[in-house]
Amino acid sequence: MEKIIPYGRQYLDEEDIAAVVEVLRSDYLTTGPRVIEFEKRLAEKVGARFAVTFSSGTAALHAAYFAAGLKPGEEVIVSPITFAATANAALYLGGVPVFVDIAPGSFNIDVAAIEAAITPRTRIIAPTDMAGIPVDIDSIMEIAQKYNIIVVEDAAHALGAFYKGTPVGSRAHLTIFSFHPVKSITTGEGGAVVTNDASLYERLLLFRNHGITRSAQKFINKNAGPWYYEMQLLGYNFRLTDIQCALGISQLKKLEQFIKRRKEIVSIYNDAFRNNPAFTIPAHSDYVEPAWHLYILRVKSCLDRNKLINLLFEQGVGTQVHYIPVYRHPYYTRISPDPEAFPNAEAYYRECLSIPLFPGLKEAEIDKVINAVTACSKILMDQGNC
Repeated sequence: MEKIIPYGRQYLDEEDIAAVVEVLRSDYLTTGPRVIEFEKRLAEKVGARFAVTFSSGTAALHAAYFAAGLKPGEEVIVSPITFAATANAALYLGGVPVFVDIAPGSFNIDVAAIEAAITPRTRIIAPTDMAGIPVDIDSIMEIAQKYNIIVVEDAAHALGAFYKGTPVGSRAHLTIFSFHPVKSITTGEGGAVVTNDASLYERLLLFRNHGITRSAQKFINKNAGPWYYEMQLLGYNFRLTDIQCALGISQLKKLEQFIKRRKEIVSIYNDAFRNNPAFTIPAHSDYVEPAWHLYILRVKSCLDRNKLINLLFEQGVGTQVHYIPVYRHPYYTRISPDPEAFPNAEAYYRECLSIPLFPGLKEAEIDKVINAVTACSKILMDQGNC
């Protein structure tokens, strides 16, 4: 079988490799100067005062919910169309995920439905910028302010996106990013939380390092000497290494280049599939500039999506379904939301299909994807009841 074009893939060049090798030859492999530099550059890039790196996007979510003060029994409002980590991180702290349906024709949470889901136990609203398309964060922040709720924007897909002319990461109380290989930039594994709030920043720093501080100005007990440190809360070892941060610094320099290429591919796909009766192409509001982590087609319901996936695989085109609604996972049956309560998420799940999109996608590969998707969908349209 010919080589499969994956739905997503990292892009690394010699500059990235050299940056990592330089750290490997240095004195610091972790908790050193590259971590500080990467955090500073990331904060500047997204227009936030502070950035704290973590070992993964999931660890970043865990830390953000902790910094927001989530306690056992308190609720976190999330979209069901997200990776499970957005909800799981609430469970890690004894919180309760509360699902709110996505908006019709959108990949993102229905902002108009959020307020009805708020209870006296609601601590956090955690909207996801699905596929790199920013949510209407201003409207969500207005709701949060009304009810004194913290907003944690899950922007794992959206580094490099803009909302009303400002970078994603500059408006929510806390915003998380992921640096998994298929994301906007990569550190291998990794994540970060950005914020404009100094007190939240301090809690994030403690949480990622066992709850330990070495700053004499922050000690609770008497400073016993230059070696002294204090564990002030129960944290975790969620640190990102200098090796990974060196890669992140190098990758961050290319962020605009990566996003530009993603937009070029999306434009080509839109032109190719806009008038194809088998699909609906992704849409977004005029006031956002997506990062385009994913290109998600909605497959006409009269077609057999599994057959389409198999046909495309035979043609060398890899695809994926992003995502199974979180409430459908077996673990979440104990929370037991009724799928019928989420008609938009259910419709989306039946129809969504991610096709290859990443900066290193070559012109010949783009043509191959378009030709395969067009031909395979036509076969199924001819066979189906459409």
